[in-house]
Amino acid sequence: MNTGTAELRTRGALPFSIIFLELLPAALAIALLAAVGVVHVTSRVLVVKVGYELSKLDAEATALQRDNDRLKLELATLKSPGRLETIARTKLNLAPPAASAIIHVVKKR
Repeated sequence: MNTGTAELRTRGALPFSIIFLELLPAALAIALLAAVGVVHVTSRVLVVKVGYELSKLDAEATALQRDNDRLKLELATLKSPGRLETIARTKLNLAPPAASAIIHVVKKR
């Protein structure tokens, strides 16, 4: 600063442009720090949100796997030969063929 500015400063009569130029670097630094803070907080909030979504999806995947296992067991039970034979005999009135009804076919060469 030159001596003219120092004299004006001691009298309290500095022009606005000089005050503005002296405060500009500090204001820019504060604005930069605020912007970095906002970006940091926003990124942390997004990370927490994604963590909650991942946890929810993991629980849903576990429940779906449990349902899938239960359905596989139910399918195996429904397809069991003993159960199918009982249904065939009782509900459909089916019986195995008699021994005389079986015809053996021999293929000639």
